[in-house]
Amino acid sequence: MLTAMSISRKLGLSFLLICAAALAMMVVLYTNFSAIREATVESNASQSLYARAQTLETSLLRQNSQLRGYLVTADPTYLKSYEEARVEYDATAAGLATVLSGAERDALLTSRRETLAWRRDWGDRLIARVKGGARAAAEDEVRGAGKAVLVSAAVLPLRAIRDAETSAIARNATRQEGAIAMGFAAMAVGGILLIGLAVLLAVLLARAISRPVTALTRTMAELATGRTDVTVPATDRGDELGAMARAVSVFQDAAIAKQAADAAKAQADVAQKLVVDTVSTQLARLSDGDLTARITADFPEDYAALRTNFNEALVRLHDLIGSVSESATAIRTGSGEIAQASEDLARRTESNAASLEETAASVTQMDGRLRASAVAATRTVERADQAIATVGGGRAVADEAVQAMGRVSDSAKGIDSVIEGLDKIAFQTRVLAMNAAVEAGRAGDAGRGFAVVADLVSALAMRAEEEAKRARDQLTVTQTDIVTAVEAVTKVDGALANISGDVAQVHELLATMAADNQAQSAAITQISAAIGTMDQSTQQNAAMVEETSAAARNLSTEVGSLADQAGRFVTARRGSARPAGRQMTPARFAGPVRNLPAAAVTALVRADDDWQEF
Repeated sequence: MLTAMSISRKLGLSFLLICAAALAMMVVLYTNFSAIREATVESNASQSLYARAQTLETSLLRQNSQLRGYLVTADPTYLKSYEEARVEYDATAAGLATVLSGAERDALLTSRRETLAWRRDWGDRLIARVKGGARAAAEDEVRGAGKAVLVSAAVLPLRAIRDAETSAIARNATRQEGAIAMGFAAMAVGGILLIGLAVLLAVLLARAISRPVTALTRTMAELATGRTDVTVPATDRGDELGAMARAVSVFQDAAIAKQAADAAKAQADVAQKLVVDTVSTQLARLSDGDLTARITADFPEDYAALRTNFNEALVRLHDLIGSVSESATAIRTGSGEIAQASEDLARRTESNAASLEETAASVTQMDGRLRASAVAATRTVERADQAIATVGGGRAVADEAVQAMGRVSDSAKGIDSVIEGLDKIAFQTRVLAMNAAVEAGRAGDAGRGFAVVADLVSALAMRAEEEAKRARDQLTVTQTDIVTAVEAVTKVDGALANISGDVAQVHELLATMAADNQAQSAAITQISAAIGTMDQSTQQNAAMVEETSAAARNLSTEVGSLADQAGRFVTARRGSARPAGRQMTPARFAGPVRNLPAAAVTALVRADDDWQEF
């Protein structure tokens, strides 16, 4: 059954069994983890309820203690703490009432009723008495009440709620421990089962797959060494190993066929060697320049086309070399005449270039002087602009000084008003001192000390009047000086305005001169550019003529070399004779075109021109 099943199905069945075992273990673990989570949620809820009940109890005890502190000290801080505990109790009790049920809810409602009763009978009533001023009576009432003023009746139901939640927390902890123990047991048992199942499946798959693969590999190695008489195993299997075995059988048949083909190829190699040796011999003669080296031996039928094509190519090459040799002689004569004409044209072009060079140098000097004049005029205009800006800044400073003097004058007027007020205050103070002295005289001996003080106050008031008069006189002098300073600053501003007008006229004249210089410089620049263009064209013509002359000389040399090379070949018409012809060596032109001076090149050459190729 396993041999007829494919390897993918075997592996799939094995993985399916392992997954089924793992799924069963995961179901058990999920059940235990769900129980743990449920117990944890219930435990957290019980702890939250326990904490809220603890908060209610703490709030009640805090209200009781803060009430006693307020009764003893009447400190508002205790009253504020009492109100905070009251708000905390009410909010916590309202929230807790929405989640409790049964006996715990009844206990909460009982605590709530007792708390409200305690506030009504003791807390709020005694606080109101203290606020009304009867703190001592309130203290006596508390001392006389004894345990009746305590909050035990409201606290005991809350402790019952805490006890119930403590029991619930203990039960949930026991459930968690049981679920955890069960989960560990399920993991241990499931792990052992999975390991055992994996080992069993590994043994079965090794017997069903590994052993046949080893045998098939051994057979393939023997076929690779050249043995074709081996028996291929497992060809009758229905899985992938059977398909591999049948494929190996095909390789075995191909190896047998290859041995037969090798024998036939050995016979063909003998005939091919004969063809290769013959062609190599004739190609060696051809490489030596013998164009009569034709193939006359008989080739096998498969190589007859090679013999025919070789002989036809040799005939065509023979005719081509003869034509090239005749044409080379004619081309060499014409190239010499072209070189001589190019050299004459180069001499005339050199003369034109020298004249343009002198003209360009003169124009360059004119352009340089005009540019220097334009730059100087521009700098003078900039200095005039700076002078105008400086005068404008001086006028602005003078305006600010006038405004500052005006503000100082206004401040002096305000100070005068203040001094006048101080003078009035001193006068009234002296009058009051005189009245006080009169009253002290009426009082007799009992008013002597007061009379001395009145005399001192009167003297101080008179001194204040004198100082106020001196300050008013000094302020009057200051105002006069301020008026004089304002008039002087105004005169300075007028002088600066006159200077600014004169500098503006100078600025206009200098700007006109700079514009004229720039216009003249632009015109000279255009003329210089035109001459530069002409000089560049002349230089290009000279360079092109020189290149043409050099190309003609090179052509003559190359044609001679070509004729010599063609003469090396052996042809049927003239054997190994070389073509006879006059060897013409034209004279070279030894006068190169002179370059322009550096100043002229800087002014004439444009940025987008590239003469590197010349």
